[in-house]
Amino acid sequence: MTARTLTCQVTVVEDLTPDVFRVHLEGRAEAMEHAPGQYLELRLNDETWVPFSIANAHLGDGMLELHIQHWPERANSALLRELMQHAAQLTVRLPEGECVLDDTSRRPLTLIAAGTGFAQMKAIVEAALRQDASRPIDLWWAVRERRDLYLESLARQWALEHPHFHFHGVIESPLEENFADTRVTAHLGRIDRALARDLGDIHGHDVYVSGSPGMVYACVDVLASLGLEPSRVFSDVFAYAPRIPIVPTVGSLKQGTGS
Repeated sequence: MTARTLTCQVTVVEDLTPDVFRVHLEGRAEAMEHAPGQYLELRLNDETWVPFSIANAHLGDGMLELHIQHWPERANSALLRELMQHAAQLTVRLPEGECVLDDTSRRPLTLIAAGTGFAQMKAIVEAALRQDASRPIDLWWAVRERRDLYLESLARQWALEHPHFHFHGVIESPLEENFADTRVTAHLGRIDRALARDLGDIHGHDVYVSGSPGMVYACVDVLASLGLEPSRVFSDVFAYAPRIPIVPTVGSLKQGTGS
């Protein structure tokens, strides 16, 4: 799909946590079309466009959802918050990005997100469940504190309603005892270490990773030792912060660790 620039109506701005807010935009249905996993760029001023993952799968209703992290100390973040609170319309450019759900595949899905990287995975989950609710999906969502799981209730709802969906909350701070539930599992620590400790073999899976370059490549290095197929791992990081090779061989990983 060719990217296009359009004006959208701001219909909802709501705080999900003190640090994350959700925005709903509305526009012409055909102009809002996008693939699950793509992002848009939002115009702050004549020189500044800021990328955000589109947090909903396209339903043809002209609606877009964004999850935005607010950083009070960052000028662009403060400007964006001000804009969202007072602007009735916003200019966006979409769709962007090649990290999209492969709608020809029915392989098990392993989805790994840090923080508001959940937005991209939310769109992918919604589309995958509509395509084939029997497809195994494991969502790993990494945060520092439990409150940062800003839509934890939604992830739990997916696990409750879909027998083939499993939610893994990966939290760096100490965990409460009441986290685990049916198809809901708690993991303590950093995401790459949790994957190495608890994930197991992923040969035959499609893997999507959303986060900072450091987080994504740390996860990819762990996944490489668990059977990751280089052609079946996807991330926007591969486009804007490429590494060669994206997926190292298991042999090179052992050499790098001195084993």
